[in-house]
Amino acid sequence: MKNYISYLRPLRFPGFLLFLSCLLIPNLLKAQVDSIGWKANVAKINITPKAPMWMAGFASRTKPSQGVIHPIWSKALVIQDKDKNTAVLITNDLSGMPRDMSTRIKKKIKTRYGLNEDAVLLNFSHSHSGPVLKDYLYHVYPLSDDEIDKVNTYSDWLEDQIVELVGQALKGLIPAKIFTENGLTRFQVNRRNNTEAELGATTTTNGPNDYAVPVLKVTDRKDNIMAVAFGYACHATVLSVTQWSGDYPGFAQVELEKMYPGATAMFFQGAGANQNPLPRRTIPLAQKYGKELAAAVESVLNEDMKPLAAQLKTAYSEIALDLNEPPSNEVLEKMIKESSGHYQRWAVMMHEKVKNNTVELSYPYPIQIWKLGDQLMVALGGEPVVDYAVKLKTQYGNDLFVLGYSNDVMAYIPSRTVLEEGGYEGATSQIAFGHPGTWKPTLETKIFKRINRMMAGF
Repeated sequence: MKNYISYLRPLRFPGFLLFLSCLLIPNLLKAQVDSIGWKANVAKINITPKAPMWMAGFASRTKPSQGVIHPIWSKALVIQDKDKNTAVLITNDLSGMPRDMSTRIKKKIKTRYGLNEDAVLLNFSHSHSGPVLKDYLYHVYPLSDDEIDKVNTYSDWLEDQIVELVGQALKGLIPAKIFTENGLTRFQVNRRNNTEAELGATTTTNGPNDYAVPVLKVTDRKDNIMAVAFGYACHATVLSVTQWSGDYPGFAQVELEKMYPGATAMFFQGAGANQNPLPRRTIPLAQKYGKELAAAVESVLNEDMKPLAAQLKTAYSEIALDLNEPPSNEVLEKMIKESSGHYQRWAVMMHEKVKNNTVELSYPYPIQIWKLGDQLMVALGGEPVVDYAVKLKTQYGNDLFVLGYSNDVMAYIPSRTVLEEGGYEGATSQIAFGHPGTWKPTLETKIFKRINRMMAGF
């Protein structure tokens, strides 16, 4: 202490202030400059079906929707950097979307607004309380021709609404600042390594898990919050009732928009394919988890957040992932005779494909990377298990935002370990998604090889 005092004593008070300002002002100015130069705007549209329809997510449902807990939404956040590079994040209170539908949306956005596919990121909350979409997992549900007509009409309307939504957001760009940080909440439980029925009797749960709550805050120049985009890696399956809702992510968005009037809250789903909110099955629990998630976001917003320089870079790529052959005709014929529900409908569909030689043994898998300032975001298609987030953060740092359920939700994406272990995420879920067989063991290696190659350009 004596050494510090003797060092400071020769400095008169004004000189000491000058000394401090030389240390602090450059950093303060840098923080201010880093967050200036963006333009942004946000828009949203209520996409709640106006008539009863079949709901997506649970094969056990036996009837269409009946009523609404709260509306479901599509929301678009457009950001533009100082060089006019522009991108749009579109979040949706939906279980997922098929490739053909998301491709049509992206093509319309490119034609109408000039945004390439790498600059358009569609993410789905994976709420199991939203509608079935066109040409998507039809065999899972006992859909009549009339019900399919309803699905097609709704889906065509939805496509147009999302494209119009992007146009609305693009029209109103204003100067903005963007900040990021990660929060934390712990209601996700690894469903492969913990038994739901026995959860109340245990004091510990087994992982892996990813408890991070990534938060992106967009403000105007006066620091009024325009948008809060936040994520969590956990299935939106608290509710299995027949009422429309966004499940716990929907309740979290409702809660945040109450806390911050005038702001739009947007939820993006992470790599939560093997993570469940437990316990579950009641509306009060969905509200509780929504409030917990909103509280984690509020905590981040109330702390200092990292300002992002107004520099935007985007990339998009697809890789062919290989699938195993379907079961033999004998096995399929036995399934047709002895099984029921979507297992039987899958067997009939696959038997027909084998007969007509139309079985597809690879799938184009989408990977998207964004960099906002120095904040990296990796968006993966399908339902990736949490192992992907854990490995990506080990490689690229815990600040990385990892999104699953992006652009095309075509299947579960198991790690090699989960694939070898089997179970629903590793094997039988392929039937629900209409694939002929499981993924080949090269799955994880191929995905990381492509991500690493893409990351080299950032």
